[in-house]
Amino acid sequence: MSESDTDGGHGDWRSTTIASVQADHNPEVAAAVERITQLRQSIDNIDAAVIALLAERFKATAQVGWFKAEAGFAPADYQREESQIKRLHRIAEDAGLDPDIAEMYREFVVTETKKRHARIAAAEGDSQVLDVFA
Repeated sequence: MSESDTDGGHGDWRSTTIASVQADHNPEVAAAVERITQLRQSIDNIDAAVIALLAERFKATAQVGWFKAEAGFAPADYQREESQIKRLHRIAEDAGLDPDIAEMYREFVVTETKKRHARIAAAEGDSQVLDVFA
């Protein structure tokens, strides 16, 4: 049996997009395709929740930035950052997640938050900057 006989003439299906056409004649492949489809729906739902949570997080940190600017505080708070590093590492370990992934997340949100806080401070505390109170 040639490759084109097993893949409908579309090349090596194992290295391409998963589609039900590969499962037409193989119940094991059909079961795998169904399970992958279910898991991907779950992944899509999680991604949507993560994006919504990030939006809420940045709204809250923008408000912190506004209050810092109003009080004359610097955009960065290194003591807070250090405690957050330790806290997120503990959370990651407890959840069975590689702490390096938690660190990459923390680095992303802290970097973006500092940029936003600096823009808020430069706007002299303008509460409309970055939709702080949206």
